[in-house]
Amino acid sequence: MFFLPASIAAIILGHISLSEIRRSAGRIGGRGIAITGLVLGYLGLAIIPVMIVAAIAIPNLLHARIAANEASAVGSLRSVNTAAITYAARFENGFPSSLDVLGGGTASDSTCNHAAMLDPSLVSGRKFGYIFTYTPQFPDGATAPVISPKAAAQGCTAGGASGYTVTADPMQFGKSGRRSFYTDQSGVIRFSGNGESATANSPPLFQR
Repeated sequence: MFFLPASIAAIILGHISLSEIRRSAGRIGGRGIAITGLVLGYLGLAIIPVMIVAAIAIPNLLHARIAANEASAVGSLRSVNTAAITYAARFENGFPSSLDVLGGGTASDSTCNHAAMLDPSLVSGRKFGYIFTYTPQFPDGATAPVISPKAAAQGCTAGGASGYTVTADPMQFGKSGRRSFYTDQSGVIRFSGNGESATANSPPLFQR
């Protein structure tokens, strides 16, 4: 709080100087400088409350933004789970092979390859301070399953997955988020608060 003693000193010295100038009957100059010192002193006192409020508000705003980003990340993972289950039931092609499959187009022209079930920002893998990584899982080490006749009949040109994992990691740990999140086809969302990505072994977000 350097401003407080400096401002008080400027005000005291400014008033003393003006008083001496008045008593000198014109023998002492510097009235303008004394007034400038007074103005700066009072401005300094006026700034102090603003600095105090800022010191309190800025950390609170950061905490609020982090909390909002984390809540958004959890909501986005729920959206991915819902979209993946809906995709599997609708197109009979297993789970989507990527987030791209769940994006594109509109609900009216939804296809197996572009289901239009997620918003573009989430499909891009970046949303509200978090990076989302979708990893499909295929049985027996295969790169992709064979497209079933039912899936082919619905326009699927690429096989789906038998499972998937999704991680959500802060773009900047401690600034855009403090926790990482993980989910898979089970629908359970897990978290890690130690600065590392959450995994299938991390604790579930909501424990009862």
